[in-house]
Parts: sequence; structure tokens; C-alpha cells
Amino acid sequence: MFYAAGMRTPSLPIAALAAVLAAALPGTAAAQTVVPGEVVVRYAEGVDQAERADVQRETGVGDPEAFAPHARRLQITDGESIAATVRELRDRPEVVSAAPNPIASIAAINPRDPGDSGVRGGWRDLQWNFLPDIGISAPDAWQHVLDAGARGGRGTTVAVLDTGVAYSGRGRFKRSPDFSRGDFTRGYDFVADDRRPNDENGHGTHVAGTIGEKTDNDVAVTGIAYGAKIMPVRVLDRRGDGDSVEIAQGIRYAARHHADVINLSFEFHFSISAGDIPEILAALRYAHRKGALVVAASGNDREFGDVAVAYPARAPNVVAVGGTTERRCLAEYSNEGHALDVVAPGGGEDADLADDPNCRPGVKGRPIVQMTFARSVRRFKLPRDYVGTSMATPHVSATAALVIASGVLGDDPSPHAIEQRLEATAQDLGPPGVDVRYGAGLVDAAKATDPAVPRATSSSG
Repeated sequence: MFYAAGMRTPSLPIAALAAVLAAALPGTAAAQTVVPGEVVVRYAEGVDQAERADVQRETGVGDPEAFAPHARRLQITDGESIAATVRELRDRPEVVSAAPNPIASIAAINPRDPGDSGVRGGWRDLQWNFLPDIGISAPDAWQHVLDAGARGGRGTTVAVLDTGVAYSGRGRFKRSPDFSRGDFTRGYDFVADDRRPNDENGHGTHVAGTIGEKTDNDVAVTGIAYGAKIMPVRVLDRRGDGDSVEIAQGIRYAARHHADVINLSFEFHFSISAGDIPEILAALRYAHRKGALVVAASGNDREFGDVAVAYPARAPNVVAVGGTTERRCLAEYSNEGHALDVVAPGGGEDADLADDPNCRPGVKGRPIVQMTFARSVRRFKLPRDYVGTSMATPHVSATAALVIASGVLGDDPSPHAIEQRLEATAQDLGPPGVDVRYGAGLVDAAKATDPAVPRATSSSG
């Protein structure tokens, strides 16, 4: 359910809304689906402060926090349920949209055991995901970019909206040893509301590493778009959870500060619909207008059966990324659906697909290896337990940065042109053509940056 400025949002059926909110009641398995006692409201243009105060008083909400034009985060003060309060607010003519404040979580499968950190044979032994055939073919892409007079992703900025990044050595925090100070541009922490988006989880640093860790420096492993600037934007807390307000703020911040690519390695619960996240959809539209390509994880809920691509990946103008294993099979966790655009290495076990000869279900597959910390924010290693669509997503964000840096689409390609390039050059997997399991196929960085591959002729944007 989408809305435009000045139009009322079609109401989510109350029964459906109640089902979503019931899953968020304390003591249930989905206790972190929405923020308890909060609603997110967008007022119509022209509604003044006095009118907003009347609405808030009469519907039992208060303590307003403005985070976007005409939008407020509000606390329920009269003891009513979220469903009842949303219904009251949606009945007001001053209100364009009203919704709960859903919580997104990192889209990674990351057991607590950090695993072995020994490096045997260098990045090629560890980073199967970068190699030709089974991965995204990064080495040939690097050569294409060099031939174009660039180096890696230099000249591009990729915003990592996540748990933060180990970007700075300040206080108890330490910069990841495979990054330097010059690898980052200024970011923001929307969880703590300050200018220090330090990682307290490790997930965001791992994601940033896949995108932009240094190469050829005798340290750890490498990043795909090395040389790109990383913009750390913290929207998820130390547990890997973040609400829709913080995420919407982060998207707008990244777009406003000229990020070329915005990486979203997290997912909302599969019960969350478009009608529950109007402010995130508005922020995504804003990012698209600003010229930023948004790339997001399709989600890790396949075990629950016929589960569609999760939001925000499911939203329009977002590249939805599924996960594959080292055998070029759909990963057993990776969501499917018509909204899926491409796949990239996420690691782990194969899905049980009898009609796909690449798949060997039940056979353990290798993870995605990058430098991050474990247990302490000051102790870095190469954990062997990160798999998920969270890990697949930065492969696509980084490949997009290489496409921009290579100049194969001109000096300032549109988000649509970049997405079209990624899909047109992907390696077809599964049934011929675009399908619900693999989208357009496995992202191929070499083909995407190859000037010998013709540009698409579509002019739509």
C-alpha cells in the first residue's frame, strides 16, 4: 500500500493489522516486530502546530519527534493499543498516514561462536565469492576498471546503513585493521543520535569489508570496490535491530549527503507490509530522486515456506538481492518471489531444489569471510560463520560502485541504468530467463564493467 503527498493511505485492514501487532506482544516469539507504544504519523501539508496538537490530544498520543517533513514519531499516552490508536489517527482528516513503528533486523545467519580465524592460502582460498564461475568474477572487473584509468571503486561513495562500522579508533573503539581513516566519509549514528556511528555488533563492519576493504596491503582479505568511500550510518543497535524511523532517517541522510549507492543488509519481519512502513517508502523515493541506487537483502525466511521478498528490498526502485552458495545454488535461507532482482554469494547450505542440478542439500557450504571483530570491539579476526542475504547484498552494492567507477555507463549513470546493467549482465541460473528463485541471475562484476558488453538501449528511468 503506497501513498503520495496529499493523498490518504489506504488503511491496512484492522484484522491484518491486529495480526501483525499481536505478534509483537511481549512474551511471544516475535516480540521485536514493532516498537511498543509507538506510532508514526505523517500530517497533510498545511497542518499547523496547533492542529497537530489537537490531533495528538484527541487521539491520546504525545511527545512528538519530527524526523522528516510533516512526519512525527509519537508515543501512545492514553493506554490504548497500537491498532486502536492507528485507526483513530487514520480517521483524522489532518493525517495522511499512520502506522506502527516496525523493527528491522540484520539479514544474516550469524551464530555466536566466532569460529577459526586462521588464514591459510590468502584471499583466493577464503573468498570463493570473488572468483569466476562460483562467485562474481571480481579480478576481471578490477582489471576493467584499471583499464579505464580508475582503481577499484575510487570516486564513488557507498553508504552502509547497518550496526555501524569500525571506522575510527576513539575511546574503547578501534578501527578495523584492513581500513584506513581515508576510506571513510562522515556518517551519523541515528540510534545514539550523534556523529560517531561506531559498530557494536560486528555485522556492519563485515558488510563494509565486502564492499571496500583494502587490497594488496598484506593484511587480511580484500573488498570488491576497494578505494570507494564508505559512509557509515548506524540505524541498527548492538543486537542488530532498528526501527522504521531510524532507518528512514538514515536513508534520507545518505541520499542528502550524496551517496552513490545505499546498502541495506537487513529485513523486516515477513508480516510487515508496505502500509506499515510509509516513511521508509517515502525515504526510498527521496533517495531515488537524489540519484542513489538502493540495494537491499531479500531476507532469510525461506524456511517458513512460501515467503515473499521482505521489505525494504520489496519496495519499488530497490535492487532486491538473494543469496547463493559456492555451488551456484540458491541458499537454503534465501527468500524467493517476483520482486527478486538478482542474487549474489551469501554462503551456507544449498536449498533443496530437485530440479536444479547445482544443488546438494544438506552439504555444508563455505561462509562469506571478511574482517570484523568478535566479542570485543577491539579484537579483529576473520570469522567463518557469516552467511545470509546480508552478506550477498554488499556484493551487489560494490559491483554497482565498480560500474560507476568504470565509466561504462557514462559519467553520472542513473540508478535505473545501473540496475539495468547489473541485471542484463548477470549469469542466468535456474530456469532460462528471469525467475522467482534467482531473479535475473548471479551478479557478474566482470561483465558489468566490461566496455565490450553493449549498453542497454532502454531510456526509461
